[in-house]
Amino acid sequence: MKPEPVRIGMLGAGFISDYHLSGLQAAGAEIAILFSADEESARRQTARYGIPAWTLNAADVFGRPDLDAVIVATPDFTHETMALAAARAGKPALVQKPMARTSAECRRMVDAAERAGAPLYVSFMHRYFPEVEALRALLAEQTLGRIHAVRLRNATQGADWAPWFYQRDAVGGGVVLQLGVHGIDLLRHLFGEIDALSAATALMKTERRLADGTIVRPDNDDTALVTYRLASGALATHEIIYNEVAGTDRFRLEVYGERGTAWLRSERGPLAYALADGDWVAPPLPDESVTLRQHRHFVAMLRGDAPHDGSARDGLMSVVIAETIYHAAATGQWQRVQ
Repeated sequence: MKPEPVRIGMLGAGFISDYHLSGLQAAGAEIAILFSADEESARRQTARYGIPAWTLNAADVFGRPDLDAVIVATPDFTHETMALAAARAGKPALVQKPMARTSAECRRMVDAAERAGAPLYVSFMHRYFPEVEALRALLAEQTLGRIHAVRLRNATQGADWAPWFYQRDAVGGGVVLQLGVHGIDLLRHLFGEIDALSAATALMKTERRLADGTIVRPDNDDTALVTYRLASGALATHEIIYNEVAGTDRFRLEVYGERGTAWLRSERGPLAYALADGDWVAPPLPDESVTLRQHRHFVAMLRGDAPHDGSARDGLMSVVIAETIYHAAATGQWQRVQ
């Protein structure tokens, strides 16, 4: 007998909600209700995705006994409130990155979920690119040998749909928390723990025009350059930029090992690698969307068909490292990650 579809409550109807709603539906989940603080957004997204109910009161979502989980895709400054409410309701929750504004908020979220026995997950979409999974297999097989150095680049034009992205109080930092946590998690996911780091940050663009014409004057950083020393002994550099006109397609990653080199999302394609005794190889990759891959895994975890991915603790650690980056930039000194 075919199992009943997983029933989801969606919290948030902004830019990132399309990613989650389309992925959940592709994975066979049912979106039962959507919350938004903005009525127009709620009506638009429920109509677009055929969602049967919407509300302007988040409590209506947490009070639904028929939901198997909730997605927290509301602004960063609401993540802790939403996650704590999910824990009190006994609902598993997938929280959009960054997990929260501070490591203290993250810890309260993790503790509440563990006390309630309600699984907590953090959405790190970059883990689900086929090229990332293929590289992880190459690293596990030691195909590239011992890794010496890594270069990672996250760069976009910057969010142009909401002013709160450029308010330190709302996001807890700047580009490091908004964009950089993707790369921080990716480095840890592929190469292991980060022991220490040095960093420089800057605010380069002091005025921005959003898509609706609103002018904002940021008070948080939009550029960061970071050097990491990994527990393995390898060095990694991380460029995090909100000012790149053309942008980088999600990320660019270069890996330099004792026996080979690998490039991801570069001019050589999604993944190419070269060994010391051969030419560049571009292995075939599955032709599936990242959103389907991620949400299919999420549904499997909810059903108990896959183990918990540990992403809540990883989400906490990504914010700890972001805070360490800010401390290193302020002091001009290497900082241990603790």
